[in-house]
Amino acid sequence: MNEREVAEIRRRFRPDRNSFTNIRGCYVNEMGSMVAQFHQSLTTMSQEESELLLGVLRKALSGGLGKHLRNLSFETSQVAYGEEHKLLMALRDSELKDDPAVEEFFQKVISSVEIEGSYLILLVHDRYDVPYRSKNDERMDDAGDQVFRYVLCAVCPINDTKPALSYYARENEFHNRSMDQLVAPPVLGFLFPAFDERATNLYGALCYTKDPAKEHRAFLDAVFKLEPPMPAAAQMENFQFVLSEALEDEGSYEVVQAVHSQLREMIAIHKENKEREPLELSQSQLTGVLRSCGVSQEQAEVFDRQFEETFGADAMVSPTNLMDFKQMNLTTPNVTVRVNPERGDLVQTRIIDGQKYILIRVEEGVEVNGVAIQIDE
Repeated sequence: MNEREVAEIRRRFRPDRNSFTNIRGCYVNEMGSMVAQFHQSLTTMSQEESELLLGVLRKALSGGLGKHLRNLSFETSQVAYGEEHKLLMALRDSELKDDPAVEEFFQKVISSVEIEGSYLILLVHDRYDVPYRSKNDERMDDAGDQVFRYVLCAVCPINDTKPALSYYARENEFHNRSMDQLVAPPVLGFLFPAFDERATNLYGALCYTKDPAKEHRAFLDAVFKLEPPMPAAAQMENFQFVLSEALEDEGSYEVVQAVHSQLREMIAIHKENKEREPLELSQSQLTGVLRSCGVSQEQAEVFDRQFEETFGADAMVSPTNLMDFKQMNLTTPNVTVRVNPERGDLVQTRIIDGQKYILIRVEEGVEVNGVAIQIDE
């Protein structure tokens, strides 16, 4: 799924835009035991309550693709014979009315998630009559012929509030407020099946994780029987290692800054062109970036080998996961300097009288711990 497709489904989570037939869930205590299940319709809830619930569910479709949201793909054999895929289809096709399937699913999640404290598992089913869009991207509600039926799951921690003294305006009195349990935004979730090219893709799913550094390996194995994609934080760490190993003596500030600038420019162009598909780069494309930044053929070949060993021969990676494009960090054992990525030209590296220096060109506005200082000749 691309960003526009995710946004289109996310807009369904409004009181007037969905056809949610069932919302099912279960409460799991801090010991990992299912305490209660519930089966509720939005029509029995007040508008305020339904908006709050939909807001929680909508969080499971938030964040960036490749970081918080990761596309998953099933093998053909899994779709044909896999028990995990069969269970997900039972949830969708029954509109969550298959009680044994729902019970089995809840048990799979409970046995695989690692969450401290109590939590909720929420399941919702929706039927979306996909409107047709013309080549000019004009929406034509009467011309659609696609129906997208899907389930969304959200795993939400329960936070306990502390007892406190509260003022009750209606009574004009102070009273002790007892401890409450509040539903927090989801830490984990998924959409099945995928909404690819604005149509149903039974071979795909979209997984959400609040913390991009976590793999949730046990959960993905239990629910999808799939190996988790490499988390965004791990991709950045591994790319930094691969780049450091490949460059060796050619790893100057100018080369690294040039690689940073080229990748940032590629991201900006992709965004300006409003491309529907996420920007992903292959090994050969990244090698081409290195060569254009002055890296020798020999070191580029080292990068190829290191990249293939780390990411895989046919891996496609999002450049947004490879470097921090909000800032550049120059780090020594004792000093860290943060630089605006658009002003990398202000920094130079020099050797003066045999000593290595990082030189930063400054004009006005120099401060130390918030105190303005002057730099005199």
